[in-house]
Amino acid sequence: MLRVGVLAYPGCFASEVFGVPDLLTMATYVAGPDQAGYEVSVVSPRRRVVASGGVTLTVSPLREVDVLVVPGFEYTPGQDIGAKLANLAREIEAIRSHAAEGNVVVSICVGAFLLAEAGLLDHRRATTSWLFADELARRRPEALVQPEHLVVTDRGVTTTAAFSAMYDFALGLIREHSGDGVARTTARVALVDDARSSQTPYVDARLLPRPGSGFARPVMRWLDQNLAVRYDLAALADRFNVSTRTMLRRFAEEAGQSPLEYLHSSRVRRARHLLETTDRTVAGIGAAVGYRDPGTFAALFAKHTGRRPRDYRATFRRDVVR
Repeated sequence: MLRVGVLAYPGCFASEVFGVPDLLTMATYVAGPDQAGYEVSVVSPRRRVVASGGVTLTVSPLREVDVLVVPGFEYTPGQDIGAKLANLAREIEAIRSHAAEGNVVVSICVGAFLLAEAGLLDHRRATTSWLFADELARRRPEALVQPEHLVVTDRGVTTTAAFSAMYDFALGLIREHSGDGVARTTARVALVDDARSSQTPYVDARLLPRPGSGFARPVMRWLDQNLAVRYDLAALADRFNVSTRTMLRRFAEEAGQSPLEYLHSSRVRRARHLLETTDRTVAGIGAAVGYRDPGTFAALFAKHTGRRPRDYRATFRRDVVR
């Protein structure tokens, strides 16, 4: 019997408290009475916990478990995450103590920030929601943050991407504890995708801070408005009355990448929108954003999103209104 505890705390997402236990319960039924199942509890160092949305949770005192799951919490970009974490000192200490005993610790989404405060991500690979990956890397430069991954495990510490990635972790745990067959059947019963490997296709650049300032911003704007124009560094530099060397240097200083790298990402962003919302051919979309060769477009699109254009469309396409 694998003992799994979910650490509840004020403001945590209630759905992330119960998501993993619910899937483990389904796996227990799928596996049948002859296989060792899962003993799941919701634990806290507090007597009373009010989760997101004002939901009051019934909790048990902290106890020894094999796997401690730390859910995420209510947080939006720009909020003072330091103030939130300062109020969770008891939970952070509980996480640190659990790990010190050699037990497994798992975070869901921004639960990774609690693990970071406990010192568990230092010199480890980790992930979190793509929306907050830069903030995690800034707060904990000792961690190797890998925002493209859904689930990262490094020496007994597992971190996951946002919300639904808790199911990717849970299926991995079921696969390890109960076998591939049980995990596969549980995924089918629950309608959970058990073949995902990256959160890159879900990134919406519009929600991320836009790089660039004084010099880079108008260059970006021009590139955005001329996606289909063949890239010519000399012509771009001439348009903004600088040398090619100055163009590359100043743009990289402000944007953290070259103009061509930015152009590729902007083209892919536009192509994603067209794949989701139109019935234009993949080749036509590639040409519309500046790639005359379909193979080059498909390879570059896959490099940026983790999926070929046709696979991306199959997953994210919306109904086209005619």
